[in-house]
Amino acid sequence: MALKRERSEQLFEQAQQLFPGGVNSPVRAFRSVGGTPLFFARGEGAEVIDADGNRFIDLCHSWGPLILGHAHQAVVEAITRTAAKGSTFGAPTEEENMLASFVMERIPFIERMRFVSSGTEAVMSAIRLARGATKRDLIIKFDGCYHGHFDSLLVNAGSGLATFGTSSSAGVPEALAQLTMVVPLNDEEALEAAFAKHGGRIAGAIIEPVPANNGLLLQDKSFLLKLRELCTKHGSVLIFDEVISGFRVGFAGSFCTYGITPDLATYGKIIGGGMPVGAYGGRHDLMKHIAPEGNVYQAGTLSGNPVAMAAGLAQVSECAKGGFYMELERKTASLCNSVNAHAKSKGYDYHIDHLGSIFWGFFARGEHIQRADAIDPASMKSYAKLHAALLERGVYAAPSGYEVGFISTAHTDEHIARVADTFCSALDEVI
Repeated sequence: MALKRERSEQLFEQAQQLFPGGVNSPVRAFRSVGGTPLFFARGEGAEVIDADGNRFIDLCHSWGPLILGHAHQAVVEAITRTAAKGSTFGAPTEEENMLASFVMERIPFIERMRFVSSGTEAVMSAIRLARGATKRDLIIKFDGCYHGHFDSLLVNAGSGLATFGTSSSAGVPEALAQLTMVVPLNDEEALEAAFAKHGGRIAGAIIEPVPANNGLLLQDKSFLLKLRELCTKHGSVLIFDEVISGFRVGFAGSFCTYGITPDLATYGKIIGGGMPVGAYGGRHDLMKHIAPEGNVYQAGTLSGNPVAMAAGLAQVSECAKGGFYMELERKTASLCNSVNAHAKSKGYDYHIDHLGSIFWGFFARGEHIQRADAIDPASMKSYAKLHAALLERGVYAAPSGYEVGFISTAHTDEHIARVADTFCSALDEVI
């Protein structure tokens, strides 16, 4: 289809006079794929409509929160019903208890939890808790995992296998970056070396058990088990960042795939039903260090916001129904298998990997990429062409080749077939 861009271009020109780069989050600027970012006006199930009236099948779904699709009736009704009674109180509400109870009854290792307002805030709080509870200062993170724009974790890997990080953003003091060690994914040798040298100082290790912020870098279970073993051995807190994977690859996140229990876990996205929210929780003996019960301070005016709590409860109540995740997996596998079969028949160096309803396509041979340094930066030029070809055919994918895609319950089998056909014709055009 011939995209109309006039209104989006006008809005972006205005936005550049209001916001740095014209956006309120960098990837939205479309700089990785070129062209003017689309300004969306509304969403309907699996589809979005932009300010110019162009309609797209959405594969982004607000970067994952909308597992039921846009404007799901139960979620909208929960939001409007709750907001009509008051949007915020800065005081306890029953909605907090209801959502927490629903989650804790279904995730066995969450003994206590705390609601916050974003995934970044959840990670920040969990890191502070790990340091406060252990009285240690070092944190281990993994190259290719993203945990929000928290200072301590905005670091790059150094030149060795397991090195202290270097700041990846202006404004992050190198002294702070030096309290974070960066280890390659899926590298047990480097992981063991880090703990052998610094185990007595390591407060905790944080990882996306399903790394999905820099491609979908699925890890061997043995690597995650080794991390669990080393954290236990050295008295370090194991933190699973489940902001994306929580309630997405299964209700209990990666636990449904790997069966590995963290000490703390962080959540966001789906747990808020499309509203700004985050959460962290885990063992009671750790969570009791949080104020006012303990001396690790964390607070928030909008934490446990009743509208977000009601939206989240409406959404995760749907997720908890029988067969929910099996059906999402079926649809996602159907899409990936169709595109992969076409790419293989044509001899294209392209593959879509997936876990549950998360998928990621990459321009390379093989069925898996497990480390960030295995992604060819030059392939992003091919992705930019693919992204443009998909847009022209009515499919909205993430405006960065490093970002994953998501399938929702609103995607019908017809949607899946259309997306698969669109991917195949777009690949034929760009390869």
